[in-house]
Amino acid sequence: MDTAIYQKEISDADIRVTEAAGDKMSELVQSTDESIVGIRVYVAGGGCGGMNYGMTYAESETEHDRVLEGQNFRLFADVFALQYLQGAEIDYVDDGIQATFVFHNVFQSVGGSGACGGCGAAV
Repeated sequence: MDTAIYQKEISDADIRVTEAAGDKMSELVQSTDESIVGIRVYVAGGGCGGMNYGMTYAESETEHDRVLEGQNFRLFADVFALQYLQGAEIDYVDDGIQATFVFHNVFQSVGGSGACGGCGAAV
């Protein structure tokens, strides 16, 4: 498959990364060994609320990846994940008790409200 027909860059319209999330991603990538080239965002089948969204270290870029070049980090998402993340915002929240990445507006790409229809939990 010729990947030249795909746009390789992730724009703010695709996924927006807050300053706090970008700073934390940069810190995480810089604290790993040199085999890590960035952070990968992934999407997996979920429960009543739809898909599950997560992140892991990326050891390589694949031919299907799109890339967001941040300040001292690279964020990878393949074209499958990106279709479910369209318009999402990734934030990093540290309230002193728990520190975590938070995905906002993940249902925007499929016209949802951002809340689980069955349980009402906000995503």
